[in-house]
Amino acid sequence: MQQSFHLPDIECLTAFVAVAEAGSFNAAGQRLHRDATVVSRRVNSLEEILGVRLLERSTRRTALTEAGEAYLHRIRPLLQGLVAAGQETERFSDGEPRGRLRLALPGSFGRMWLMSLLVEFRETFATVSLDVSFSNRFVDLIGENFDLAIRLGVLPDSRLVSRKLADRKRVIVASPDYLSKRGTPATPQDILAHDCLIFTGKANPSAWEFTAPRGGQLSIPITGHFASDDAEALVHAAVAGHGLLYATDWLVGRELADGRLVSVLDRFPIPDEGAIYVVHPSTQHIPNKTRAFADWITQRFSQPLPWQLRQTS
Repeated sequence: MQQSFHLPDIECLTAFVAVAEAGSFNAAGQRLHRDATVVSRRVNSLEEILGVRLLERSTRRTALTEAGEAYLHRIRPLLQGLVAAGQETERFSDGEPRGRLRLALPGSFGRMWLMSLLVEFRETFATVSLDVSFSNRFVDLIGENFDLAIRLGVLPDSRLVSRKLADRKRVIVASPDYLSKRGTPATPQDILAHDCLIFTGKANPSAWEFTAPRGGQLSIPITGHFASDDAEALVHAAVAGHGLLYATDWLVGRELADGRLVSVLDRFPIPDEGAIYVVHPSTQHIPNKTRAFADWITQRFSQPLPWQLRQTS
C-alpha cells in the first residue's frame, strides 16, 4: 500500500536551506530575520516529517548529513523557482502593466468610438496585448474569463466594480432633405404626422417618450415604413431621408457633425437613466493591466466626449 506523504511547510524548507547555506542557526536567523530558536524548530519539524536527520549539530558547527546533502540538492532549485515565480507574478499587480487583457465591448459603440482608442492604448502600453470581443449582450466577465467590459445602459445589481465614463443623451434626428419636404416637428405631438424609423430592439418600439417643459412624461405612439433591430441600419435610412429617428447621441455623432442629420425637438428632453460604464471584477488584487486600462479609458472619456469633439471641430 502506498503511504501518504505530508508536504513540508515552505517556511520549514526555507529555514533548512538558510541553515545549510549560512552554516549555523544564528546566521540563518539573521538572514531570515527570525530568532535562531524559531529556525531550529522549523528544521526539527522538517526532519520529523521526512523521518531522517538532515543536519548534524554541535556546539561549534552545523553540518549536512548525507541525506541533507541530497535533499538540499533537490529542493534548492525548487525554492529558487518559487521565488522567481512570485516576483514575476507580482509584476502583474505592481509596476509596468503587462499580459493579455481580455475586453468585452458593445458592438456598434465599440467599433465606432473605441477601436481607435484601443490602438492608442497599445501604443502607450506596449507590454499589454489585447483580446477584444464585440457583443451587444452583457457577457459574464467572471464565467467567461474577461478582465474588463464597457457597458451601455442601466447596470443590473452586480458584484462587479463599475465606473461611469459618461452620460448618454437621447435625441430625435432627421435629414435636412426629409425636414424640407415634411416640415420640422415643433412639439412631440407633431410626430404623429411623420414617418418614424422604428428600432425593434427598444423596450417599447411603438412609442417615443419625452419630458415636457413643465415636467411630466409624454409617450407618443409612432408609425413608419422602416423597422430594424440594427441601429446603424436605421441611421443610414435617416440620412437617406426615410423619416425621424430616435437615437443616442454617440450613434449619430458623426452625422450631426457633418450636417447629414440635424436634431429636432431639443426643448423636449428624452428621459434616460442609462450611461456608459467601464466594469471589472473585484478591486481586491486587481491586475495592473486592468487598472491601467480603466484609468486610461476614464481619462480619454473626460469632457468633451469623442463624438462631441467631432461636432465642435
